[in-house]
Amino acid sequence: MSKTSLLAADRPFDQPCPIRDVLDRIGDQWSLLVLDALEGGTKRFNELMRALGDISKQMLSQTLKRLEEDGFVRRTVYPEVPPRVEYDLTPLGHSFLVPMRGLVAWADEHHRHVCEARALYRTSAP
Repeated sequence: MSKTSLLAADRPFDQPCPIRDVLDRIGDQWSLLVLDALEGGTKRFNELMRALGDISKQMLSQTLKRLEEDGFVRRTVYPEVPPRVEYDLTPLGHSFLVPMRGLVAWADEHHRHVCEARALYRTSAP
């Protein structure tokens, strides 16, 4: 693939590089973990908080909003008192699970090697 086709500056999108645009969004600290948590089905906010463990309410809220904005997650508000809000994956979100699983499997398989390389780099760096 040529550099010109990767940049695609003539496309009518905000970001000229579709690869960078998508990877910047799903490559943050929490998005993959939220998508993974939603793979099992619809969840409420507090269920996601418990599933993720160490995420703050503010960060989870921000991550869910971005994933909803990008079309990965659907937010459903039920007109009850108090309002009930549920999150689930959209068809786009489900389609992302296949490459995401590959990336997660690769990271799991090679994490030890990455850690060893980092340790070696730190001991040999000037």
